[in-house]
Amino acid sequence: MHPPATPPARTPRRAARLALAAEWTKFRTDATHARLLLGLVLLTVAVGAATAATTTCPDPGCGVDAPRTALTGVLVGQVAAVVLGVLTAGSEYHTGMIRTTLAAVPSRSAVLAAKALVLSGAVLVAGAVAVAGSLFAARLLLPGNGLTPANGHPALSLADGPTLRAAVGSVLYLLLVALLGLGAVTATRSSAAATGAVLGLLFVLPALARVVADPDWQRHLQQVAPMPAGLAVQATLDTARLPIGPWAGLGVLALWAAAALALGRAVLHARDA
Repeated sequence: MHPPATPPARTPRRAARLALAAEWTKFRTDATHARLLLGLVLLTVAVGAATAATTTCPDPGCGVDAPRTALTGVLVGQVAAVVLGVLTAGSEYHTGMIRTTLAAVPSRSAVLAAKALVLSGAVLVAGAVAVAGSLFAARLLLPGNGLTPANGHPALSLADGPTLRAAVGSVLYLLLVALLGLGAVTATRSSAAATGAVLGLLFVLPALARVVADPDWQRHLQQVAPMPAGLAVQATLDTARLPIGPWAGLGVLALWAAAALALGRAVLHARDA
C-alpha cells in the first residue's frame, strides 16, 4: 500500500486568496462596519452642507475657497474612518478570534494585507460617495450665499483641476486615516488605546501648533502633523502660502499610515496572537 498522500503546502498566493476571502466575509457580515461607513457618508455630507449653507461671499474676491468649504465635513467624517480602521482588527483582539484567524492563515503578513485591502476598498467607496455628495450639496447652496461666477466663483465641477484634486485627495485622506487606525490597533492590540492614540495624533498636534509662539515652529508642526498636512490637499486658493504643498502634505499622512502599518506588522510577527 502506498502511504497516504500529504496535502500540498499552502503557497503564498493561495494563503493570500484565503486571507482576502476570509477578511471580506468578516467585514461585510459585521453590521458595525456598515453603520460606520454610513456614518462616514452622512457626517461628511451633513457638515459640508451646513458649512456651505452658512458661508457667505458678499463681494468679489472675498477669499472663500469653495471646494475646501464644501469638503469641511471630512474633518468629522474622518472619526468614523479611524474607528472603522481600528475595529477591522480590534474586535478580533477583543474576542480572541485573532487566534482562529492566524490558525487558518498562518502568514501574518497576508492577514494584515488582506485586512488593509478590504478596509481600503470599503473606505474608498464610502469616501467617494461622501465627497461627491458634499460637492453636490455645496454646488446647490453656495450660489445663494454670493459665491457666483460674477463674484469669481464658478459652479463647483470635477472638470476643474484644483477641485478634482481636492476631491480625490479628500477620498485618499479618509483612506489613509483608516489605515492609520488599522496599523495602530495591530500594534497596540487595544481598540480603545488605538482610537485614542490616532485621534490624539490627528487633533492634538494641530492644537499645539496654535499655541506655539515661534512662527517657524508653528509651520514645522503643521508640516509634520498628519491632519493639517493631509488636508492641505483640499486647498485650491493661495497654495503657495501653505506650510506644505497639497500633494506633499498628503504624502506626509501616507508616511504616518505606512509607519503605523509597519509597526503593526512587526508586532504581529514578534508576539503571540
